[in-house]
Amino acid sequence: MPRTPLASPPSAASAPAAAYGANDASGKTGTTHIGFILLPDYSMIAFANAVETLRMANYISRQPLYRWTVVSPDQTAIRASNGLAVGSTGDAASLADCDTVFVCGGVNIRNNTDDAVRQLLRQCAAAGATIGALCTGSFALASAGLLDGYRCAIHWENLAAISEEFPKVKFSTEVFILDRDRITCSGGTAPLHLMLHLIRARFGAKLVMDISEQFIVERLRASNDRQRIPQPECIGPGYQHLTEAAEIMAANIEEPLPLAELANAIALSLRQLERLFHRYFSMNPAQYYMNLRLRRAQELLTHSSMPIMQVTVACGFQSSSHFCKAYRSLFGHSPSEERRRHAGTAKPRAPVPAPAWQEHTGPVMRAA
Repeated sequence: MPRTPLASPPSAASAPAAAYGANDASGKTGTTHIGFILLPDYSMIAFANAVETLRMANYISRQPLYRWTVVSPDQTAIRASNGLAVGSTGDAASLADCDTVFVCGGVNIRNNTDDAVRQLLRQCAAAGATIGALCTGSFALASAGLLDGYRCAIHWENLAAISEEFPKVKFSTEVFILDRDRITCSGGTAPLHLMLHLIRARFGAKLVMDISEQFIVERLRASNDRQRIPQPECIGPGYQHLTEAAEIMAANIEEPLPLAELANAIALSLRQLERLFHRYFSMNPAQYYMNLRLRRAQELLTHSSMPIMQVTVACGFQSSSHFCKAYRSLFGHSPSEERRRHAGTAKPRAPVPAPAWQEHTGPVMRAA
């Protein structure tokens, strides 16, 4: 994709710049200024998807619809989780006239969010900017007290741990969420869809269609789409019932439901439910439910500071011995060792082959 408009893109060749309009419903005009605060180990794919979508909007429309400023907390080049570094294009003062400011997180978000970051985010909010987050950046907003009473999206891997820590925030599994003056988005390619949504709200569907054509985006995801979606090639008879069962299990981790009650909730017999799980997961519903609870425990152990006993209870285990035995059986090591490994204090050991079910930890099916 050329970074400078050496030639008009095919989708825009027959459309003058004015065809895309320049006003939103409120009559706003001029260039929209977006700020990005990059935290160490941020997700490059999330950041790039956001910025490139804005760039393409300018390129296709042949108008400066958007400009952006990139800031790091210490004003140095900030390294992403993939090892590549992006330099700042402005300082904290340059965020003062931003319409929207996004904080971009990635791995190690807890260690990479300090008081200086929280204060900067509060200053941006006080200045009247819409405040947003990409990937795990929602943790930074929550820890700054900027999401209390708001609905919030965050990458699914961090959802369980962070929702336990911030009870005043209404966390969701949605791809992205716009709630008043807060915009939060999960990771990966989700920021591309978020930006397309924002562009469509101001400039209409035609520009979004032309951007999607350039990026070969087949479908614009809605804000309330699930982050973890089923693979189309795996859909088969009874698939919808199985999806519903998996979602109910995920919503009832701390107090697991009896399987008979679960089957009744989706209008199936227990025998029918068992056949579906064997067909798509090669395991019975009880095994799947147990693995789901243990995966939640792993998320809490690696992404929160909850004591192991609290993790035990939060994942529906009545005794620590049962929890430890089940955890070791699935992952090859104990919960306490999981925490030490995450903290970098455990000795390395040979990796344990992942069971087939781990490739699909949510309601995502594999072919029968």
